[in-house]
Amino acid sequence: MTLTVMLAGVANGRPLPHKHTAFGEDKSPALTWAGAPPGTRAFALICDDPDAPGGVWVHWVLWNLPGTATALAEGLQPDDELPDGVRQGENDFGKIGYGGPRPPPGPAHRYFFRLFALDAPLSLPPRADRRRLLAAMKGHILAEGHTMATCARETA
Repeated sequence: MTLTVMLAGVANGRPLPHKHTAFGEDKSPALTWAGAPPGTRAFALICDDPDAPGGVWVHWVLWNLPGTATALAEGLQPDDELPDGVRQGENDFGKIGYGGPRPPPGPAHRYFFRLFALDAPLSLPPRADRRRLLAAMKGHILAEGHTMATCARETA
């Protein structure tokens, strides 16, 4: 089953607004989604860049969004625990929460926002990384979907 995932104000495959990049305010974007199957008890989110020079670069990991949620607000605080039991993990910048794109010079990079509908909240502790989140989700994914935005190095 596939979830429909949308970034607020960004069509799939289009550039991420400046305020959501490390060149701007580095503010996490708002997302909305639809199509969660019956039995969804939680959601998890991974944002990563498969075009990074050293391989996939993780910008955001978040889990235990309530199963009734259909949106994620813009500008989440970089706290490991948020209201409603939502937890954020460590990105590849070594920080908690969202880390906006800042690609090197060259072609635009792609940033995938992958959402997973889960059959149960995860007992994973805060500050976990992508690898630990993926392992914890095994056997619990009911549906998934993604949207993608791009970002290129700004020139002066």
